[in-house]
Amino acid sequence: MEATQTANPPTFESVWALVKEVAENQKETDRQMKETDRQMKETDRQIKETDRQIKEYNKRFGDFTNRFGEVVEYMVAPNLREKFRELGLNFPTATSNADVSDYDNNIFLEIDVKLENGDKAMLVEVKTKLTAKDVKEHIDRLEKMRKYADLHGDKRTFLGAVAGVVIKPNVKEYALEQGFYVVEPSGETFNITPPNSKPKEW
Repeated sequence: MEATQTANPPTFESVWALVKEVAENQKETDRQMKETDRQMKETDRQIKETDRQIKEYNKRFGDFTNRFGEVVEYMVAPNLREKFRELGLNFPTATSNADVSDYDNNIFLEIDVKLENGDKAMLVEVKTKLTAKDVKEHIDRLEKMRKYADLHGDKRTFLGAVAGVVIKPNVKEYALEQGFYVVEPSGETFNITPPNSKPKEW
């Protein structure tokens, strides 16, 4: 019978080399985990910084919008009457930031500028940048105004106008097609463009 061969036992050097390799691998793993943790903290810091910048931007933009509203109130509103008079519409009264809160009939709306006379009232929506959505919302606003007026015996005709510092040509055309007057800056003043056809009345 052949003698059974036994494997040579591992030497101290081979075991020690394995231990050192495992130790080095563990150190590398620890280093990578620390680097990952550092990167996650850096990412979290960047996210917080981005969030802070967004909040700061929103605050500044909100402040700008509010200041623009004040400009409308103190400059645009009175001058609108003069501009509309040139178009044959006389409105002795101009009111900024008007609103309707009819809880009984669930009718609520806000009006940036309201021009009035005995027969007609012009509701003007003012935006920094006018969009097609703003135009559609103004149509809804005028429909609510008509409903509210009918419920309270107000037989006047209501007209609509939209104003914006920035108005894209397609948005302007859309507003004109809906029967709105379009108010936009021109040099140190502003111009009013009448609707394409007869102004829509509510």
